[in-house]
Amino acid sequence: MPGFVPESVLKKRKTQAKIAADKEAADKEATKKAATKKDEMLKRAETYVNEYTKLENDAIRLRREAKTKGSYYVPGEPDLAFVVRIRGIIGVSPKVKKILQLLRLRQIFNGVFVKLNSATIKMLRLVEPYIAYGYPNLKSVKELIYKRGFGKRMKQRVAIDNSVIEECLGKYDIICVEDLIHEIYTVGPYFKQASNFLWPMKLSSPSGGFGNKLKHFNEGGQAGLRGEKINGLIKQMI
Repeated sequence: MPGFVPESVLKKRKTQAKIAADKEAADKEATKKAATKKDEMLKRAETYVNEYTKLENDAIRLRREAKTKGSYYVPGEPDLAFVVRIRGIIGVSPKVKKILQLLRLRQIFNGVFVKLNSATIKMLRLVEPYIAYGYPNLKSVKELIYKRGFGKRMKQRVAIDNSVIEECLGKYDIICVEDLIHEIYTVGPYFKQASNFLWPMKLSSPSGGFGNKLKHFNEGGQAGLRGEKINGLIKQMI
């Protein structure tokens, strides 16, 4: 019979048409969601920029007011530290080894963000001869995460992008890199989860090399607390 099409072929065509229609609808929905998500990320980034600018302007205003009154402006104690391991641990006590493990500093030139409180400050002081640490600024936090940042997914080291961050930290309302930077820099309520998501950063030996690593920074060496001068070391090691 001319023009006869078997029923099986008709069923197959119908199924294929349905699959194509479903795929097209799913693609449109995904494109729509991606556009909405992108707008949300841009709004958040803009909000964070305004917040950072306000913090900086407030600090400038308070310093000027104090100077006008003939007084001094003393900023609050920092909540965030960046810690870099600078020495090996051959022949050291088990306590020091354990603290370095707790800080996730298992290799030389590994770096991590640490929330400062009484417990972590005591831990850092106990291992001061083996680390350099200080208070990073916003630029350093951004550069570390963008240039040296890797995430942890299923106990594996993975490159950071917005999809990975949303998958691992979406339940904490952290869905993009700017959210992650904001949570780390401001030491937000989910700092612990955000910090644990970041794989310990593998930094390079500083350009020009280290000086005397056996002495404290205050004595002309490299070890221990160096305050805001950690930003210069981060720049050398990225």
